[in-house]
Amino acid sequence: MKRKLLSVLTALALTAGVTACGSADNADNINEESSALEVTNETADSAAPEANADSTSLSNSNASFPMTIKHALGETVISEKPENVVAIAWGNPDVPLALGVVPVGISEANFGPRDENGLLAWTANAFTELGAEPNVFDDTDGWDYEAIADCAPDVILAAYSGLSQEEYDRLSEIAPVVAYPEIAWSTTWQDETINDASALGLEDEGRTLVAETEELIAEKLSEYPDLEGKKVGFFWLSEDDLGTFYIYTNNDPRAAFLGDLGLVTSESVTNLIEDDTAFSITVSAENADLLDDVDIIITYGQESLVEAMQKDGRFSKIPAVNNGAFVLLDSNDVLAAASTPTVLSIPYCIDDYLKALNDAAAKIQ
Repeated sequence: MKRKLLSVLTALALTAGVTACGSADNADNINEESSALEVTNETADSAAPEANADSTSLSNSNASFPMTIKHALGETVISEKPENVVAIAWGNPDVPLALGVVPVGISEANFGPRDENGLLAWTANAFTELGAEPNVFDDTDGWDYEAIADCAPDVILAAYSGLSQEEYDRLSEIAPVVAYPEIAWSTTWQDETINDASALGLEDEGRTLVAETEELIAEKLSEYPDLEGKKVGFFWLSEDDLGTFYIYTNNDPRAAFLGDLGLVTSESVTNLIEDDTAFSITVSAENADLLDDVDIIITYGQESLVEAMQKDGRFSKIPAVNNGAFVLLDSNDVLAAASTPTVLSIPYCIDDYLKALNDAAAKIQ
């Protein structure tokens, strides 16, 4: 057996514009159990609210306040139902919008095709549908603390984020902050939705939204029965240097989402994972022949990347390479951005993603 040249890759090194990862308990299946934040309050039944498109205020709900939320960076106490909501980092703005709540401030999207406000299509559409104009922070190079403070937020949503302790502490001086449950950039779209909704006093509504989205996925998947059980890997490669490449583990939401789509992580990939908390592994091209059961590769790049790998004998044992069974994500296309899913991006891009995966599956021999 060749020596495995593996290491945990930092978030910055692996991002193709989007830093992302996700927690999981079962390395053999990309699907994972919920890792929701621990929320303590007085129990109360709540009914689904009617969304109010004309107000930034939250819909009525019977959730109890004060509420204490435990997360990776500490405990957050929300004393009363938030009125002004700020949502930062990837995907968090989509949660209140999907619940009919207009945030008073949100982060600019940092990857994919964005409009004049720096928003991805599904986020921009939600603002339009709610009849509101977005207030967007230009924080791709660092949090705009002054702009966030100017919004006078009652809560800052960041259930999917990579906040450091220092950043969390500074933001907490402005308003209560909902950080990630366990590991930075590791929150699945389901937990992101539920955790952010819980902080708004809308946990039941958030869970309903997740259930409805999962039903949509199941309905769409019924049209693609051939995808079930296909073995996949979500890779990051550089056409200019194929000597080392990276594979996202099921601790990354991009890989975790593939499990929602009926796919499974290749056993050869899980065998290479030495750190259960790592969201990626580093692999030397000399060891690429270990990946002899990968049916489909999802990666960022162009057709020229596939051609380069097929000409490189080090990749000849990977079935996906020999068959050309790739899903190529163009960073200028919405599908690349939607590969790190949110509750709004899924309905927007599910058809295109499933078709791309099915087209790749059709090449398997």
